Amino acid sequence: MKLFVKNLDRDINEAQLESLFAQYGEVVSTKIIYDTITWESKGFAFLEMGTKTEAYKALDALNGKEIKGRALHVEIAVEKRR
Repeated sequence: MKLFVKNLDRDINEAQLESLFAQYGEVVSTKIIYDTITWESKGFAFLEMGTKTEAYKALDALNGKEIKGRALHVEIAVEKRR
């Protein structure tokens, strides 16, 4: 199950984010979104957890948790259809 995480500190890298979420289950993939010109983090990411149960555990534990002075906002990712 994929999660959308926003309000990330721009200094957090994918390994740190994965480590944070791995406390709640298997992290299948982690993708921080970067600006294509400056290569700075845009402050949001997508993570895929191994199971729905693990995803909901991570969401419950980390939504609103302060990391590096910023409260994370974690929600279930919704795919946009074009």
